[in-house]
Amino acid sequence: MGNIVAIVGRPNVGKSTLFNRLIQSRQAIVHESSGVTRDRHYGKAFWNGHEFSVIDTGGYIHNSDDIFEEEIRKQVLLAIEESDVIIFVTDVESGITDLDQTVAEILRKVNKPVFLVVNKADNNKRFMEASEFYALGLGNLFPVSSVSGSGTGEVLDAVVASFTKTSEEEVIDIPRFAIVGRPNVGKSSLVNALLDEDRHIVTPISGTTRDSINTRYQKFGLDFFLVDTAGVRKKGKVTEDIEFYSVMRAIRSIEASDVCLLMIDATEGIKAQDINIFGIIQRNRKGVVILVNKWDLIEKDTHTTKSFTKEIQERIAPFTDVPVLFVSALTKQRVLKALETAIEVFNNRRQKVPTSRLNELLQQAIESYPPPAEKGKFIKIKYATQLPNPTPAFAFFCNLPQYVKDPYKRYIENRIRETFNFKGVPIQIFFREK
Repeated sequence: MGNIVAIVGRPNVGKSTLFNRLIQSRQAIVHESSGVTRDRHYGKAFWNGHEFSVIDTGGYIHNSDDIFEEEIRKQVLLAIEESDVIIFVTDVESGITDLDQTVAEILRKVNKPVFLVVNKADNNKRFMEASEFYALGLGNLFPVSSVSGSGTGEVLDAVVASFTKTSEEEVIDIPRFAIVGRPNVGKSSLVNALLDEDRHIVTPISGTTRDSINTRYQKFGLDFFLVDTAGVRKKGKVTEDIEFYSVMRAIRSIEASDVCLLMIDATEGIKAQDINIFGIIQRNRKGVVILVNKWDLIEKDTHTTKSFTKEIQERIAPFTDVPVLFVSALTKQRVLKALETAIEVFNNRRQKVPTSRLNELLQQAIESYPPPAEKGKFIKIKYATQLPNPTPAFAFFCNLPQYVKDPYKRYIENRIRETFNFKGVPIQIFFREK
């Protein structure tokens, strides 16, 4: 299960710089899957063998020039609710401010690991001055310079060491589906359409380490968990629907699932935030099925589904090998089909391609379109194999991996998709030196 680390603090203390530092070790690896939209405030970090999500809460508050105590309080409460670990960033240049005091006061009561980072400690004098931040009463502190990166390794060591081990008791090997999407697209109506009629088949199993409730669903010959992370929340003051809030919520559900049912509102079309959530699903390498909901409200002619599907594919390109279904949670139209499709995607995501068949395909692909020569050098791809990853990843061994460009990777990926059914599943393609 992924851990989520939130960065909080007042404006201009260097949260974004620190965020970029933490996720940079990961960028090189992430961009093997080209075309993933980059969200400036959400990324994956990789440290000492742990992969985790980092969220810069500052990026989601809109009037950030004059942030009021209220705004910052809202941010911090959200981070507390939705993340596993909190990094609180302060600035040694300005010393302790009233806002820092406010944040510290909230964080002292929190039952989660909190790491106090004192930024801009980029010389010995400032390094010494950082110790005044012990007065915030948050225990240990980490003087860093996020610009040069000094001290960030220590922060990461501490963060990773604080992750709780997931207990192994809950290893029933059935799919986990999450229903995600912007607010008001009909997520809860879909859950009700799935669960309402037969409440007795529902066995809630409370999530092990985090607050997700997994409802086991056994009906029509299907058997899966519906991951619901919203079930445990106390309706607090935080629910004003800021974009940040729904993104955080989506991240939690996405990380706890195998396949995501991404709901889009047919009456509104596909929005930037839908694409944003799609990008997060892709970056977490989860299966995805797109459900266009409220289809019963749309005036139809013969081309409607076609044109709608085409528009969606243009927006999510280059990863377009994704099932798109037109449903209505209200009239239950194609709701069962949505589940069956999610199960197919789950199976696609687990399939292993025999090495011999992969290399046959590779030979044909190279014969019909060899990799373009780069700087007069010819690229020879020797052989390919599927990596033992939990999600589909393929390694192609060749003499000059650094010269293989994205368009060729996409060509190879498309040939794999034409031959094997990976519909709804992000694939990773790596070129490595033989």
